[in-house]
Amino acid sequence: MRHRLAFAASVLAALALTGCATGQTPVGAPAPAAATTPEPTPSLSGVIASGSDDEQAQAQAQAWLDDISLPPGTTAATSTVASFLSYTGWPCGPVSELEAFWLVPDATLSDTADWLDEHPAGGLVSVWGAHRPDGMNSDGMSLGYIPEPGAQEGIVYTLRIVPDGVAVRAEIAAQTADASCPELPDGAEYGAPGMG
Repeated sequence: MRHRLAFAASVLAALALTGCATGQTPVGAPAPAAATTPEPTPSLSGVIASGSDDEQAQAQAQAWLDDISLPPGTTAATSTVASFLSYTGWPCGPVSELEAFWLVPDATLSDTADWLDEHPAGGLVSVWGAHRPDGMNSDGMSLGYIPEPGAQEGIVYTLRIVPDGVAVRAEIAAQTADASCPELPDGAEYGAPGMG
């Protein structure tokens, strides 16, 4: 019991010292700069999971989902936020998949795409590099982000214009450790996820 009291007293002392370490801004001095990290993306309740139940692949897909950053004001949504007319086929597998949805109010396709390029989830890189087409479609576009060139896993965002702004769907796929790709005939290669 004596050890618990001593521990509690030391925690309280440390907290008191921590509170004293932050000083006030002197009169006339500029306020400290606020952190410029992006706001966290709203938490989701309607995430759709499918594919492999491999724990490592599920953890990777969830980590990519958790690291997604969208513009301020974004709200979590369900699959009914827009009519998404296409889906990503992940040719290599098995994969663990997650699908999530948001609404970016009063946004444009270009601004939303620029935000995603500037705030890539989990260190993923754009399949377009620095040469992403700006207006692939008048009412929507797809953007792919992968861990390395040639990868067949990562995140594909589909952006659709809706009356309230831009609807965003993220299709996330993480491969299992034993994933493989079917061989293609005559030296053909797989296209990058999100390129069509």
